[in-house]
Amino acid sequence: MRLGVDFGTTTTAIAIVDRGNYPIVSFVNNRDDTVDFIPSVLALDGDRLVFGFDAEDAAREGAPHLRSFKRLLSDPSVTDTSTLRLGNHSISILDALTGFLTYVAHQLRTNSSVASVPSSEPLEALVGIPAHAWSAQRFLTLEAFRRAGWTVLAMVNEPSAAGFEYTHRHAGTLNSKRTAILVYDLGGGTFDASVVSATGTLHEVMGSRGLNLVGGDDFDTILATRLAAAAGTDSGKLGDTAWERLIEDARSAKEALSPSTKFITVPVDGEPTTITVADFYKDATALVDATIAAMEPLLIPDASGVGQLGGDIAGLYVVGGGSQLPLVARILRARFGRRVHRSPHTAASTAIGLAIGADPEAAYTVREQLSRGVGVFREREAGSFISFDTLLEPNTKLAPGETLTIKRRYRAAHNIGYFRFVEYSSLDDSWVPRGDLQPYGEVIFPFDRALRRDDIDIVSVPVVRTDEGPLIEESYIVDENGMVTVEITDLDSAYTVTCPLGRK
Repeated sequence: MRLGVDFGTTTTAIAIVDRGNYPIVSFVNNRDDTVDFIPSVLALDGDRLVFGFDAEDAAREGAPHLRSFKRLLSDPSVTDTSTLRLGNHSISILDALTGFLTYVAHQLRTNSSVASVPSSEPLEALVGIPAHAWSAQRFLTLEAFRRAGWTVLAMVNEPSAAGFEYTHRHAGTLNSKRTAILVYDLGGGTFDASVVSATGTLHEVMGSRGLNLVGGDDFDTILATRLAAAAGTDSGKLGDTAWERLIEDARSAKEALSPSTKFITVPVDGEPTTITVADFYKDATALVDATIAAMEPLLIPDASGVGQLGGDIAGLYVVGGGSQLPLVARILRARFGRRVHRSPHTAASTAIGLAIGADPEAAYTVREQLSRGVGVFREREAGSFISFDTLLEPNTKLAPGETLTIKRRYRAAHNIGYFRFVEYSSLDDSWVPRGDLQPYGEVIFPFDRALRRDDIDIVSVPVVRTDEGPLIEESYIVDENGMVTVEITDLDSAYTVTCPLGRK
């Protein structure tokens, strides 16, 4: 069974490859309703961790729970050793992810529109990942899917997958002049925008921008805050339980909005409270404006300097669960006009695109780019100053299904090499990293062979210059999922240190 899996912040959607069709998989929740998703929720039922529909039921009964737990992965400090707190339990994030994806696999096999598929058939999936995910997030996602029994064909950036769906659905808008799509992907917890060039079934990411901590959840908070203010209260006065209930009710009210809705009524601490949709939209507009500002580098300034769609853009494709809010399409159409197309399956567009990419008969491929650069801080002149070397620049192109390897050689000039790797989003004019900057791993390499003994605490050894050190080769290997491994080798002795970056 080949599938496209969009593990989303608020919901997880799956589409299946079915003889050139890519239907969304439906599930029956615990109230016997048929839905096209599994809620991305976990909860404690006593001391037992439960997921999805079971977690929703436990949450309604007052159990400690966590919605949008995937959003934790957007924190650049998260690693494969990080934990989350639920009630009085500390839970490994990797274990929580694995448990949720195991639950999704079980629901797929036993409680879905494709449950008749034999249990012996492997779940082969193309998996979506936010375009601006940190490497640790990519590793955690891939590792959790594998531990949960999925066969991961590849991980594809979510806007690229939505580009597949656009090409499949709107091929007639692409021509010799308009050869690209600008994907606007506003999910539950993240925003990504990518310019995707489409030539037949070959797609190439030409540029990408995003916000790791902006999504539909933020609209829920804005609405809840406005409702609380209208009721003369706030989150502090309500307390955690009542505030969380208000957030959930605000989310339901938001999802029920249509372009013609004028008022929103939600109970605040048991009392019905009404505000105008206009007031909510007034507060929420800044969030939509922030997404447009984030994708400004992908636009072409007009005569007045305002960014507009380039002449080669066939359409601005609006996808993601957060984009279901009518305000989003309204603002985008006011700015960009008739080339704005909203997916009829905004919350499942990525899953459908992933299923298209998983179909060998469709033969869709994408040439991705690194959304972040990789560099290393090195100690120079026996540690008297630090320099920064760029290893992989943002937007470095990656060939479909292939690895990229970059090598460099030199004679070591010190007894020890300290390599402090970072991911970065941009460089200033002096080639110093600015903006988002995240430690990516550290390697301490003993150039002096006498220091390569287990009984030596290399950290306590001072760095000194040497006359003629060994010939060193650094290799930086980027795999098909955008994750980087560094290998540092003494070519004279074949001594090697290998470190997969982004992991403890």
